[in-house]
Amino acid sequence: MEEVLVKLGIILILAGFFAVLLGVLLAARSENVKFAFGGFIGPVPFGFANDPRMLALVIFISLFVLLFFVLSVKQI
Repeated sequence: MEEVLVKLGIILILAGFFAVLLGVLLAARSENVKFAFGGFIGPVPFGFANDPRMLALVIFISLFVLLFFVLSVKQI
């Protein structure tokens, strides 16, 4: 089971790198680029963005990840 999770994690990391690379290449042609960045300081999610809708999306995704983490740790 752990081998499958390790392989899945590696695949997801590579897919993330590919998505970022693809986004950079496609955004290089556009003059109106929107960005957002989110993360955690302890259990508190935060985000930065140049568009309010992008910020809301980043905060929502961060809260979802936090909820997933809390529920997965509670089961262990």
